[in-house]
Amino acid sequence: MKHFTLFTFVFLFTFPLVAQVIYEPFESVKIDGSRDIKIQLPRNYDAEEETLYPLVIVLDGDYLFEPVVGNTDYQSYWEDIPNCIVVGVNQRETRDDDFFYADETNFPIAEGADFFEFLGMELIPYIEDNYMVSDFRIAVGHDMSANFINYYIFKDKPLFRAYVLLSPELAPEIPTLMAQRAPLLESNTFYYLATADDDVKGLKTDILALDSALKGIDNEFFHYRFDDFEDANHYSLVGLGIPKALNQIFSFYKPITKKEYKEKVLEYEGSPFEYLMKKYEDIELFYGFEKKVVENDLRAIASASKKKNDIESLKALSKLARQEYPDSMIGAYYQGMFYEEDGNLKRALNSYQSGLLLEESDYITKEMLLDKIYELKD
Repeated sequence: MKHFTLFTFVFLFTFPLVAQVIYEPFESVKIDGSRDIKIQLPRNYDAEEETLYPLVIVLDGDYLFEPVVGNTDYQSYWEDIPNCIVVGVNQRETRDDDFFYADETNFPIAEGADFFEFLGMELIPYIEDNYMVSDFRIAVGHDMSANFINYYIFKDKPLFRAYVLLSPELAPEIPTLMAQRAPLLESNTFYYLATADDDVKGLKTDILALDSALKGIDNEFFHYRFDDFEDANHYSLVGLGIPKALNQIFSFYKPITKKEYKEKVLEYEGSPFEYLMKKYEDIELFYGFEKKVVENDLRAIASASKKKNDIESLKALSKLARQEYPDSMIGAYYQGMFYEEDGNLKRALNSYQSGLLLEESDYITKEMLLDKIYELKD
């Protein structure tokens, strides 16, 4: 365990956390006691806004919470994943009881059954009542806790939409039971499983058996990924698996890539703007929360519209940009681009000039607008 503690320490100091962590004891009727929980809110979290955030529940929060928080914060900063609310449950002194299951059934009993109900009937409702969380929930576990999160997928309505199992210590019949359950899932479910070449031998044998049972599953709603990391062990694979898992879970959420631009945007039967609207409608339908149109995607659609000489798409895009970014140069820039492509150079010039007093963006600067202004004046 010492080398994992060192890994966590290094991780935190290479990427310092920005938002403050809330620490609080949580009194429970189900487990007849309390658990210390940690809550990490997104940067600039505002309870008065209507924005909803995915909820990430981290078991073994004593050591697993910080790596998860660091990765969610880092990837959301670059807009590869949405901002998330992360809740960790400390279990250092209680994990053997919390994760207890019956040898006969492989499912929780006694204290394990109590903890199972504690998460679903007390902790998550409490978070939902007090914070702006969506219905898209992710469970993360390592070792014994990774095995435990499997049990929620067997509910008639699974509690989580995504499961991250980092080197799980599996109950004996879980590979067989999961092979029976996965084909029956009727809502989009992400399942991530990881081991490593230097993982604990007994655990890896069972993990490979689970992978074998799952990789042939034919179900459009079951999204599975498995990683077997080189040069890693039971502890260090955590730092490798978390970003891979998040990348898998939010693969449909990501901004438009060069590959998507070439193979999907340019080849789309409708207009580039229609592609953009469908992409964001699908994101909301798939994840259950809205995504603000990012500047990267505006640029991609603008480029495709120009390439296809689609003036109407540029017009619609400029209107969307003004709505989404009213205080930024972005709206003025794309409005100017539309008028320029439409041959109305006077209005294009006015649009570019109007943007000079607004805020710069990641891609659009005062110098860019001035270059467009000087170009039109010449």
